[in-house]
Amino acid sequence: MIYLFDHFKVDSTSFEVWRDEARLEVQPQVMELLIMLIENRGRVVSREEIFDQIWKNRIVSDTTLSSRIKSLRKLLGDDGVQQKFVRTIHGRGFRFHAEVAETRDIPFAPAENLKSPSAFKLPKTHYALSGNVHIAYQQFGSGPLDLVFVPGFVSHIDNYWAEPGFADWLTSIGRLARVVIFDKRGTGLSDTVAELPGLDVRMDDVRAVMDAVKLDKAFIMGISEGGSLAALFAAMHPDRCNGLILYGAFAKFTSWFATREELLGLFDYIESAWGSGQSLPAFAPSMAGDPEFTEWWGKFERLGGTPGAVIALMEMNSQIDITDILPSIHAPTLVIHRAKDVLIDIEAGRLLGSSIPGAQYIELPGADHLAWVGNTDLITDAIDKFLHGIEYTAEQNTTLATVLCIEFKIDEPDGEQEALQAEIFSAIDHYRDLFRGTDLKCLEPAGMYSFDGPARAIYCSLEMLKKFKSFDFECQIGIHIGEVAIDANNDDNLTIRTTRELCSLAGVNQVLVSRTITDLVAGSGIEFDGYGTVRLESLDRDWELFHVKNASV
Repeated sequence: MIYLFDHFKVDSTSFEVWRDEARLEVQPQVMELLIMLIENRGRVVSREEIFDQIWKNRIVSDTTLSSRIKSLRKLLGDDGVQQKFVRTIHGRGFRFHAEVAETRDIPFAPAENLKSPSAFKLPKTHYALSGNVHIAYQQFGSGPLDLVFVPGFVSHIDNYWAEPGFADWLTSIGRLARVVIFDKRGTGLSDTVAELPGLDVRMDDVRAVMDAVKLDKAFIMGISEGGSLAALFAAMHPDRCNGLILYGAFAKFTSWFATREELLGLFDYIESAWGSGQSLPAFAPSMAGDPEFTEWWGKFERLGGTPGAVIALMEMNSQIDITDILPSIHAPTLVIHRAKDVLIDIEAGRLLGSSIPGAQYIELPGADHLAWVGNTDLITDAIDKFLHGIEYTAEQNTTLATVLCIEFKIDEPDGEQEALQAEIFSAIDHYRDLFRGTDLKCLEPAGMYSFDGPARAIYCSLEMLKKFKSFDFECQIGIHIGEVAIDANNDDNLTIRTTRELCSLAGVNQVLVSRTITDLVAGSGIEFDGYGTVRLESLDRDWELFHVKNASV
């Protein structure tokens, strides 16, 4: 619907405001407020109604509403004294005061006159199912490519649009690509979870969102802690990743908090002041003196996660170390890092840029960690050039996979033994399928299976182990992660040989894993006992190994 009053035209469909021939810049919430007041003109709209419709009953201060009313009046050339269009009815609410005509057939202004990214229709929030967890996501943008945005440690996708700078930056990215944003499990609008899983299981939230919007492949962009998750996804799902963009990201958590004492300092803040916005200088020092941004940042904290959930998340994040998997990322990669980033050490960006094969590394000036604060145009330009400058090559024929090797001995089948053998093989196939494993093409005499995450491989191994024990049979299992051929034979594959070696070293009815596996499932609740440091012939190096102690499937 198009509303006409005085010299203004308000289009509720395209989410635009015009004064005569000029299109006006407008913040998303101010636009929503204007439309709401116009649609309810002639009556008083209470503060409660506004909070309910625009903020969806989330906790918002009267100061925030007053700020939006002030911005609306400024947009219309009005103020609190004249109250020409927006009148305050003290103790009751607000009323729009103007003669308004409605129409549906006034043509839009030429596209070349559209200069402001702020006038952007808010995208709808939907939910994708990742296992049994609902993941909140939004889709927007009109670019020719697809981009999935993986957020930092907490987020709230509705709240993104309440900060004008963030809304503008996202809108500018939306001009480059069709963008999907989401809240990771346990944060924002996504389901809360009793226990957060490890990085490899949370990575599956990306896949679930892509499936929900029917994306076979997309560019994956990870910011801060989301960069670790995005990098792991690119390594494990090369068939679904056109390219990888990392901003302010890291491979090792120590690039964020170098010591346990520093992390405990964050926990003290979370326990005493979470939701106040006082942490802003540690994320965007250039905005530290801005009261409106500080207020929004406090809301960002509160809506992103509860204090307990954030502490649990950070405890799990403190175990992140994906250094060993970086050489297995073969997707075109862009790494962007600000030289004086106050949150993530610059060496983290340099490590990513030097460890990912063929990565393009761009070091920008600035200290703000938040991508939508500071020299945002430089970041957007770098992303634009990367997205539209890639030369696509043939499909990759290797992928990062978790490989499970199981070895057992069954006597020559004779009647009863033959039936038991068939039952064992059936059980192995059942658990392989249950945990999304696949058979690997190789000539190994033992069973070799690949999984798209180490946690699934471990859960599968423990179920297999229980089944073998119920048959009073002995087995041993080894699990490692590395590159394997997707459709070709893996007879001489290094990952296969290493996993086979781990299997041979495992004790009877035990699961032996490499250090890389433990790093990737850190925080998932899977427990390990140290096996020791062993010289592995396949790798010609010493490697720290662990027994799986227990895990809750």
